[in-house]
Amino acid sequence: MFTLLDLVQPDTIDEAYQILMAKRNNAILGGCAFLRLGSSRIGTGIELSKLNLNYITEQTDYIEIGAMTTFRDLETNLILQEYFNGVLPKAVGNIIGVQFRNVVTVGASVYAKYGFSDLITALLALDTEVELYKGGRMPLVEFLGRAYEKDFLTKIFIKKDQRKVAYQNFRSSASDFPILNVAVSKADHQWIIAVGAMPSRAKIAYQASAELSKGNLKCDDIAAIAADELVFGTNAKATGEYRKAISKVLITRAIQEVLQWK
Repeated sequence: MFTLLDLVQPDTIDEAYQILMAKRNNAILGGCAFLRLGSSRIGTGIELSKLNLNYITEQTDYIEIGAMTTFRDLETNLILQEYFNGVLPKAVGNIIGVQFRNVVTVGASVYAKYGFSDLITALLALDTEVELYKGGRMPLVEFLGRAYEKDFLTKIFIKKDQRKVAYQNFRSSASDFPILNVAVSKADHQWIIAVGAMPSRAKIAYQASAELSKGNLKCDDIAAIAADELVFGTNAKATGEYRKAISKVLITRAIQEVLQWK
């Protein structure tokens, strides 16, 4: 459970940033669903609902998603259902329940770099960029590799290409957090294999992705390469050895799914 001493709703992004930086324990609030998993004391919570950041728009080259867009918005949006084999609606569609998905936001989930995130794994398989208020625009993979800096995410951009994408996950029950999740994509001859909930944050299996892009190995061989190059940890949900074994199955299934699409 978290403690919140004060709550503000700024009228501009600039005002939100000034309040955020005013004190060390001030924080941007998303849907607050995942905050309940830990224990924190927040001085001033900054709620962004007045900043018009809840949107999904299709631009010429990109799909732009505002930070306050909810998982339920991702799940039901017709634009996202049309592109990338509907991977984003699929990735978030089983998380907890509809009421939960109605409050969890894209910006909070991506900025927090949650290890259990289904969304981040799916976004890594796409050509995704994030935009931070202070840090500016950068590839998602670069953002995930950066050390923490006090800032907040305002929007994400997904490049519109002919990418084919498959998403696989393994859970103890349909609405539980994932034990492991996998997203695999192919654009022209370039493949990306992303694996998350290891239980550390999602990563791209670069060696396996490169071998798959060469087109000279079987799916099972690629899955084995990915499993060997990634590091799987142990927590209450599963051991590292179990996650590694499961990853081979999910990666193989995802590759085979992509290969079915012309």
